Amino acid sequence: METASPARRVAVELSRCGDKGVTGPLQGHHHEAYAIVLPLGNPLGEEYVRGKLRVRREGLLWFDRRTFAFEDELLMALKGRVSRIPECVEFAEGLFLQGFVEGRTLRDRRFGIGRLSGRHVGQLGELFGQIAVVKNGELALKMLPEDVFRPSVRDGDTAGFLGGLIDFTQGEVYEKNRGEFGSLFDRLGVSAASLNGLRDRASGLTPRPFCLVHGDLHRRNLIVDSRGDLWFIDWELAMIGDPLYDLATHLHLMNYNECDALRVKEAWRGAVEAVCPGASEGWERDLPHLLTFKQAQSVYTDVIRTAVALQLGVGALAGASAGAASPGPGAASPAPARRLARAAWKVQRVLALARTALGLPSVPTRAEIRATYGEWVRRRG
Repeated sequence: METASPARRVAVELSRCGDKGVTGPLQGHHHEAYAIVLPLGNPLGEEYVRGKLRVRREGLLWFDRRTFAFEDELLMALKGRVSRIPECVEFAEGLFLQGFVEGRTLRDRRFGIGRLSGRHVGQLGELFGQIAVVKNGELALKMLPEDVFRPSVRDGDTAGFLGGLIDFTQGEVYEKNRGEFGSLFDRLGVSAASLNGLRDRASGLTPRPFCLVHGDLHRRNLIVDSRGDLWFIDWELAMIGDPLYDLATHLHLMNYNECDALRVKEAWRGAVEAVCPGASEGWERDLPHLLTFKQAQSVYTDVIRTAVALQLGVGALAGASAGAASPGPGAASPAPARRLARAAWKVQRVLALARTALGLPSVPTRAEIRATYGEWVRRRG
């Protein structure tokens, strides 16, 4: 019998129902997380039936800049300032318990992929307005010392902010991992020089006052509760910066149709301007440049993530059904072939979307990408 991890043992001790009251580990890459039935004397309040205990996994690849050392401390600092975010308490030194938001993510097909109701558009706009008033220096929280790419620029220097993001992608994603994944980038035609065009675009951005940005507003981080309200979770990538970056990231991750994208843009602009005049200055001209960066960033991150998923044989790329019959002697396993095919589709898609952003003369075919990843995996056994 497999020994329980330290995090699970803590979850069992906290749960009112012992091991039966623990669900998990929950889906997630950077944390080992468990949902627990809260004990008597619920520290999170009567609104929550369950809490979420998360312990950060060490030694993992990070593809996004992080500013705050502890997401839990940020949530506690935002209490009373930002609506519909999880309650959070520190129950022991360095151990935090978050309220578990009961509901379904917007990834659930019953909500319609890529669509938001008018109510949810309004609540999303409310979020943008609430965080737009949170300025640099207002949150006395521990910062990550290793975030060497945090731009030491004056408030409103949007060009410096985007330049710092580009530097992070080049240094911490591409250069830092080139020893292991460099052959993939080379075969796909992507290099550090591919980011030069983005730097030129960044230099002309319009100044806007900086504020808190969530940085990761995608469907899995948007929860609809039983009352139909929209909640916002996973603040680990939050930072102080250009408010337009949050809109660009959200649009890139959500892949709205044109009509819904327009509704969200209008909600964002109205919300940030109402509380922070000038926060949307030049947004229509600058938004395409930030979207272009997000497309390019996806290439560098997805090339590596896809390789890791193939090497481990797990994750979203896994195509084999559990319990499938094993192939006969000498036969090729169908699961790796299916995973390679899905990997090729995924990588070709992000390359095609970012072709102009990265200045790529062409995009490899799916067969070429499949062969590239197949060779990379074989070399690693």
